[in-house]
Amino acid sequence: MKNRVTELMPTVWIIIFGLLFTIVLGRFMYLQVVGEVSGVSIQELADEKRTNHYSIPATRGTIYDRNGMALAQEHIVYRLYAVLDENQTANPMAPRHVSDVEKTAASLAPIIDMEEEEIAERLQSGIEKGQFQVEFGSGARELDQKQKEAIEELELPGIHFIEEPIRFYPNGMFASHTIGLTDKQDDKIVGINGIEGFMNDSLTGVNGSLSYQRDQFNMKLLNPKEVINEPDNGESVVLTLDQKIQTLLEDALTGVMEEYNPDRVSAIVMNPKTGEILALGNRPSYNPNDMEEVTNWYNDAIATPFEQGSTMKIFGLAAAIEEGVWNPDEQFQSGSYKPESYVPAIGDHNARRGWGTISYLEGIQRSSNVAAAKLMYEKLGTERFMEYLQSFDLDKKTEIDLPGEVEGRLLQDNLIEIITTSFGQGSTATPMQMMKAATAIANGGKMMKPYVISKVVDSDTSKVIAEHTPEVVREPISEETAQETLKILETVITSETGTGHNVYNLNDYTVAGKTGTAQIPDPETGGYKTGRENYVFSFLGMAPADDPELMIYVSVKEPELEDTETGSAPVSFVFKNVMENSLRYLNIQPDKESNEPIKAIEMPEWEGKETSQVVEQLQANGIQPVVVGDGENITKINIAAGDKISARQTVFVATDQLTMPEMTGWSFRDILAFKEFLDLDVEWLGSGYVVKQSIEAGTPLNEKDYLMVELEEPDGAPAESEEENVDEAETEETEETNGA
Repeated sequence: MKNRVTELMPTVWIIIFGLLFTIVLGRFMYLQVVGEVSGVSIQELADEKRTNHYSIPATRGTIYDRNGMALAQEHIVYRLYAVLDENQTANPMAPRHVSDVEKTAASLAPIIDMEEEEIAERLQSGIEKGQFQVEFGSGARELDQKQKEAIEELELPGIHFIEEPIRFYPNGMFASHTIGLTDKQDDKIVGINGIEGFMNDSLTGVNGSLSYQRDQFNMKLLNPKEVINEPDNGESVVLTLDQKIQTLLEDALTGVMEEYNPDRVSAIVMNPKTGEILALGNRPSYNPNDMEEVTNWYNDAIATPFEQGSTMKIFGLAAAIEEGVWNPDEQFQSGSYKPESYVPAIGDHNARRGWGTISYLEGIQRSSNVAAAKLMYEKLGTERFMEYLQSFDLDKKTEIDLPGEVEGRLLQDNLIEIITTSFGQGSTATPMQMMKAATAIANGGKMMKPYVISKVVDSDTSKVIAEHTPEVVREPISEETAQETLKILETVITSETGTGHNVYNLNDYTVAGKTGTAQIPDPETGGYKTGRENYVFSFLGMAPADDPELMIYVSVKEPELEDTETGSAPVSFVFKNVMENSLRYLNIQPDKESNEPIKAIEMPEWEGKETSQVVEQLQANGIQPVVVGDGENITKINIAAGDKISARQTVFVATDQLTMPEMTGWSFRDILAFKEFLDLDVEWLGSGYVVKQSIEAGTPLNEKDYLMVELEEPDGAPAESEEENVDEAETEETEETNGA
């Protein structure tokens, strides 16, 4: 029996294995035909397992100034990490992990912002914990290309980089509140304020992808079935800001902060004919590349309304002219004014002394509160006055294309509120609201909408997607009224009784404008702060006066003044530096001319002639040319042969051996002409005439060289007006309440 069982067992096992083989073979045949397991395609699963997928990051759009200078752009940096796993090394002679902790730490420490001991501790801790790799924290992040290359040259085993984008601002603290900031959120750059936030959807791109099939050794197959979805890069935004003018403004604001230590400063430069903002700045500000403690996140020029003071008188004056009730020669008693028995008396800013009986024109020049109040109450009437302020949109947002705008408030619940509004007390407005309203004065009655975004451009094709064009919001006054208002505002500067006389004068251009000195509410007392420094000093000026090409508003809050200084000192420093240099930079023709007769001569033929021959011919005609170099032959002159020139015009003669000329005493206009003549990269500081130059005279010179010049006003420049010194500018107050 035992033998029979033994004989049958092989047969049983053969049958069992045969059944199993049949089942497995059947399963294989089934899978071959059907191609699925539990509803999952085997082919698709295999393709997925052997396919590499990568994301192709989109580039965030660049923010440019009006001339194509990058103000904010994506910048690639590197993050350092170290592989610690010994299994990554197949050949001990060529390790692919960190094999020498001490050497690695000692080599990296001089290049990255970490101590040698800290690097070694991170590496050793990772090894002891059995980690595959470690990173080094903030000290080894955002490494630049130079640091990366220095580390790569060390050929340290196991040291690698991760490439990542950051937002970079080439100019540092430059229109920071306007351009804005970004933040990293889920490895994505997101705008959080300014243009970065306002235009975030346009600036943000859509990532692309790359996939291909590989073998078991992670090598691409001969037929990899590669699929590439190109990223859709973010759109670029072109601003109306001008990098040169913004630089002038930034330098002036920084100078005021260093010299006067004010609580706040704001300034706007605008083209009043279009509403384009050419420069906008605030202090305190911040450097978006190096964020430290930020004390002011607000774009004060649009987000911080305050009582404007006497700059508000511009619009009451324009309203009176438009209504036909303005008589510049009509007399009134200055000093104090009590329109009704129940209304506190209005006082002029010189302790209510006034200037006796004066004309309304002199009242505007002297910035008389009484003149403004009488014009409003007795000539216009309260209802009509408020209608005009509303027609200037002083109760509305400007709707500028920036986030965070806050409109001011026109107080009109009772007579005293309306009266004090006539000289800028009680009611509030932002600097941008004042600029928008003033475009009607500077632009023939047409009030322009301010804007800072010029166009949106496809960053890949350079095709313009959207473009902003100047927009007339309304016409609150006629062209005739605007012209007459400009003429009166010009006398604020030119008249000896004007509050801007000898303070806001420019060398080459006439100015129309209005000063302002506004009281600051004191939360502790419920009234206003006292003391000669506790005001917001401001100026709204336009130039050239008869047809303004630029308009600038400057406000300085609570500056620290010397005993001999008035609040106009820091304001005029900003205005004069920025306005004069900006007009010259824009090649605006000066409208202040000498009365001396101009002798015109014809530029002689100079091509093919020797330098000495042409120079002698020019000198014989009373022209002293600037000879650039000491070569015998002329390569070019900035005046074409046959053109008419005068002895006042600067003639540059370039020789075949260029050297830097002595520039001391050159005007800003000369600098700009020289810059264009040789296509130099020129920067400047200050205003007036050249006192220093970065390239010494006689140094060999090439076109496109970089040149820095420093300018200063000549000794004997006009001092501040006696009026300002005596009266501490213009303090507006009422007899009983200090305000509404």
